[in-house]
Amino acid sequence: MSYKKIKRMTPIMRINHWVVAICMVAAVVTGLYIGHPYYQSFIADPAATKYVMAWNRWIHFMAAIIFDVSSIVVAYLYFFSRFEKPYKKLIPNGQNISEFVAVLVNLLTLNRVKKFDSSHADSFNAVFFFIFHLMLLWMLFTGLQLYVHGLAHGMSSIGSWWPAMLHLATDWTVAVTGGTYMDVRISHHYTMYAIIAWVMFHVYYQIWRTVFWQEGDISIVVGGSKFVKE
Repeated sequence: MSYKKIKRMTPIMRINHWVVAICMVAAVVTGLYIGHPYYQSFIADPAATKYVMAWNRWIHFMAAIIFDVSSIVVAYLYFFSRFEKPYKKLIPNGQNISEFVAVLVNLLTLNRVKKFDSSHADSFNAVFFFIFHLMLLWMLFTGLQLYVHGLAHGMSSIGSWWPAMLHLATDWTVAVTGGTYMDVRISHHYTMYAIIAWVMFHVYYQIWRTVFWQEGDISIVVGGSKFVKE
């Protein structure tokens, strides 16, 4: 039996994937510390505690900014990539719905029913990643609301226009989450756990595909290609 090599991710897509993965780890580790300084007791000099918190906040903010840039890149590629246009898999037409159901049934039946072409990006993964980016977008808005809440005086190092713009863009999250600043913080925190659960399933599913389909799916994010049976 022969295999055919299929290109699935460009170098830019792979770099973007790993940048997101690294930033996610940094954001989770620092975010948990900001919410509850879990390693503060290990700091020998109590006076240095405030600097540790400051560094955690800085790293968290920088990771969030890179997340934002990555999201813009992904949004652009969704519609204008010359390699593939993932938005086409999100259109709820008969073909995409049928493929989504087929992939889901294949997953639930442990590869006993495989009636779709696995050489390309399928509708199930497209919807799955779309949900991920929606969660990232929510984390962006709630995170910026938490950030601008700390600028209670209405000023920043670059002027008053920055807090004013953030309030205009993110104050709606307070009303949506329940009406208080703490509701936004809780929503931001719980969404982090939803994203962690998403990542765990994502890794599991890629290993699952590699084991059951035997097409080298796990290597896509490294070499950009997989192999399908001819």
